Amino acid sequence: MQPREVPGAPEILSTTEVYRNNWMVVTESHIRRTGAGNGIYGVVHKPRAVVVVAYRPPSEAEPSGSILLVEQYRFALKRRSWEFVAGTAPGLTTQAPTELARRELKEKTGYRADCLKHVGAIEVAPGFCDQVQDVFVATDLVAGETEREVTEEDLIARWWPVDSFRAAVSEGKICDAQTLAAWALVERHLGL
Repeated sequence: MQPREVPGAPEILSTTEVYRNNWMVVTESHIRRTGAGNGIYGVVHKPRAVVVVAYRPPSEAEPSGSILLVEQYRFALKRRSWEFVAGTAPGLTTQAPTELARRELKEKTGYRADCLKHVGAIEVAPGFCDQVQDVFVATDLVAGETEREVTEEDLIARWWPVDSFRAAVSEGKICDAQTLAAWALVERHLGL
């Protein structure tokens, strides 16, 4: 993957792929900075992804509304983490964001959304990664069977009252960056 040229950006002298698997490619570029000499820059390249926030509006049973999160083991952290549904197309391929959002929601939770609304995008970690994630709100949900991959067999899906979710965020129990960023976009969109 070649980095794109941007006016005012350092001059790229060479780029080498140093690692590849089914989920990412890592490159190292030798660069010349304007007035600051030469250097290197490592970048993790990941395909465009989605974050899906399944939402049920307030009701008598749940006055604050509810959102669906999944809990899974995160190897880098060596612990489990509560997050919104998220993912990429398999094998470093690309898929239309709306189709990908529908696939990820069904795969991980079994739910199908009759209404799927794009509410923004997140640049995951622009200091070292080029991934962008499209954020969707899924409503008018119909339950069904999951279609999880082998690596997702331990995944747990649970509806959270919005008030409980906010409390867990405030208490530092939910810290996933993409979940927090997606929630900011969803809150704005839903006017919560």
